[in-house]
Amino acid sequence: MGGAPLSRQPQSRPRRLVVVGGGITGLAAANRAVERGGDGVEVVLLESNARLGGVISTERRGDFLLEGGPDSFISEKPEAIALCRRIGLEDQLLPTNDANRRTLIVSDGKLIPLPDGFQLLGPTRILPFLLSPVLSWRGKLAAAKDLLLPRGGPPPGGDESLASFVRRRLGNEVLERLAQPLVGGIYTADAETLSLASTMPRFLELERSHRSVILGLRAQARRSGAAAAAGTSGARFGLFVTLRDGMATLVDALAARLPAGTIRMETPVRSIVRRDTGGDAASWELRLANDERIAADAIVVATPAPVAGRLLHEAEPALGEILSSVRCASSAVVTLAFRRDQVPDPPRAFGFVVPGPENRRVIAGSFTDVKYASRAPADTVLLRLFAGGALKPEQFALDDAALVRSARDELAELLGIVAEPLLSWVQRWPESMPQYQVGHAARIADAERRAADLPGLALAGNAYHGVGLADCVRSGEAAADAMTGFLVERSPADA
Repeated sequence: MGGAPLSRQPQSRPRRLVVVGGGITGLAAANRAVERGGDGVEVVLLESNARLGGVISTERRGDFLLEGGPDSFISEKPEAIALCRRIGLEDQLLPTNDANRRTLIVSDGKLIPLPDGFQLLGPTRILPFLLSPVLSWRGKLAAAKDLLLPRGGPPPGGDESLASFVRRRLGNEVLERLAQPLVGGIYTADAETLSLASTMPRFLELERSHRSVILGLRAQARRSGAAAAAGTSGARFGLFVTLRDGMATLVDALAARLPAGTIRMETPVRSIVRRDTGGDAASWELRLANDERIAADAIVVATPAPVAGRLLHEAEPALGEILSSVRCASSAVVTLAFRRDQVPDPPRAFGFVVPGPENRRVIAGSFTDVKYASRAPADTVLLRLFAGGALKPEQFALDDAALVRSARDELAELLGIVAEPLLSWVQRWPESMPQYQVGHAARIADAERRAADLPGLALAGNAYHGVGLADCVRSGEAAADAMTGFLVERSPADA
């Protein structure tokens, strides 16, 4: 819930909380601070670009609704749905069309269904896994060793890459043909460097509690099925939810709720420094690119981690170095629309992923018109293809025209679509996806300890404890709660 404004003693002036960054994290933080801070906290949001929302980008073209960034958020994490309800967007929440809820995978140049019951790293159902042509019989036998292996665990360093975990439990084919493309599609990452503990911790827990990943997944599936049959799951939606009029609806609604004058667009921050002051003076100063200086009593830094590192380097060099060391991958989204009669075999799935051994130019694809209703006219097909990421940076380096050509070549080979598209749209997201590499949790814990030693500073965003929209909302709101609480504790009573 939003929570009532925090109680406080009367004070000589409103305390100023500055939020740096106008993506979904910063907007969630600013909205929460206004909800909790009341009249005693003045909120200022600084955004360096000419638009809000970060990687959220929605555009209408005729009867098409296009998403240039995330097109949904996960419903199992409640923060995003709770925020939508709190700000009056509940009637906008739209579930997926689960009649066609399946994923395809490229195998020998063809799109075939993912084995029924396969969950990211392992199978919950044995027979579909054994019958699937995705793996060779040698690969399937290698995966079966998981049923016999003793409990394992991370190496002496305390963390393990996702690739190492899957390889030792289920074999190299499962890694290359299934786990890497599925997880890589979420994180645009290389499984060889991706921290399992920071991205897929439940699989570590399955190994500890059930010895076997396969047995653990099957037990979880049985429990989930029993709960659903008993009507106790409590799930209102399917796994993914969107907003009827597009993801930017959330951005616009949050911006509209903020008091006039809160948001300052095209206002890049050059650095953030501490002020050696006493009494009632603000303890932070933001130095802007235009040489303006803004005093702040508290700050939420809701930028990408490397940007936060640069901004905070003068205030705390060690913290700045840690944040600057977080690697980020770049990706591009190519959206194409066709008449349905131009598509020889219209897809009946949510999307597809591409294993590395297939040597394709895209890493995944999504069939928007299948996934959600009212995104495209009934006689059309609307697709999104994803390029770049940690493993294919050379694709991101192509210009827009070359990216569209590359995407069309892939569709010609995989789906037989050779017609001119009705529309094309390229959205680029340079260095937008943080890479949760091995040791990520320890690095972030160190960064957060150092930030906690700086009174009035909070970090928020997708670089810390989750990359999804719900994770960003949770991070922004938690930072706002911490900073409004800090300001109330420091508010002096009027003489």
